[in-house]
Amino acid sequence: MAKIFVLGGTGFLGYYTTKELLSRGYEVKTMALPPLPTKDLLPEEVECTLGNINELTDDEIKYLLSDCDGFIYAAGADERVVPKKPALKFFYEANVLPTQRLAHLANEVGVKKFVIFGSYFSEFAERWPQYELKNQGYPNTRLLQEQVAFAEGEGSMDVMSLRLPYIFGTMPGREPLWKMFTDQIKGQPVFPAPEGGTAMVTVEQVAEAAVGALEHGNHRHTYAISALNMKFQVFYEMMADALGQADTTQIPTLPYTQMEENFKGIDQHAEENGLEHGIHMTISGKLQGENLYIDPKDTAVLGIKEHDVIASIKETLAKCVTE
Repeated sequence: MAKIFVLGGTGFLGYYTTKELLSRGYEVKTMALPPLPTKDLLPEEVECTLGNINELTDDEIKYLLSDCDGFIYAAGADERVVPKKPALKFFYEANVLPTQRLAHLANEVGVKKFVIFGSYFSEFAERWPQYELKNQGYPNTRLLQEQVAFAEGEGSMDVMSLRLPYIFGTMPGREPLWKMFTDQIKGQPVFPAPEGGTAMVTVEQVAEAAVGALEHGNHRHTYAISALNMKFQVFYEMMADALGQADTTQIPTLPYTQMEENFKGIDQHAEENGLEHGIHMTISGKLQGENLYIDPKDTAVLGIKEHDVIASIKETLAKCVTE
């Protein structure tokens, strides 16, 4: 039986990944930021330490990982964070430097598999160079996060990256991140949607993909996962329906050109306050006019199972509007 270290095992993705690992017979060790979202969140057999791994010494981290065969990096900052300018520096320090250090130390103590939870913006930065996403702080550093981890593992530790899209599901003690979106649409008579769409998965599928990468992934490979592709308008309509506003909120689609001034205003407001979005809103707005779709068949090697993504979205949104 192999032992896997999950960084962030009490978070949304880490919690489900821990459950999936246990269901497949792995032992699990985790470290996560306090406090626990709810008492008795994890089974007793999980070795759980609360604290900030970045505050440990190298020797303390190596001791922590010395009996582990794999490492799953389910932590870090995502694009919803709007940090002080420059955003690239913030995301570099939040995502790249800790990943490089932990991958280096994991390799030193003999960890054989290392999986990163990344972003599908890395995928589209490579697919669509016309948007120059590599010049934006968040996707730039997500790509760099992958590369430094790949380099640290070279020759002795297989490192894989999952590029994650919209994720749905609920867990004990934590509010779904989608509440910030349902709060925006609540009570609105009109809530325009972009013309494009996005890839989606359930949190259970993320967990399956993570274990699949441990078992079947290839070093230096990136896996952009998806189970369902959906237009933003349809998703916004589902949010309105969850709020009981299906008959009172109109969800028209608008091209970027009709929303451009709003996006420019958001970027200007951030600039005036010394902040910067990891992807400037003018760029994000243009992206949302595209179909950010991913073919589920592209990652069949990971063994992701069929799940009812629509049911998971509805369950997630129901929790958003009742909390």
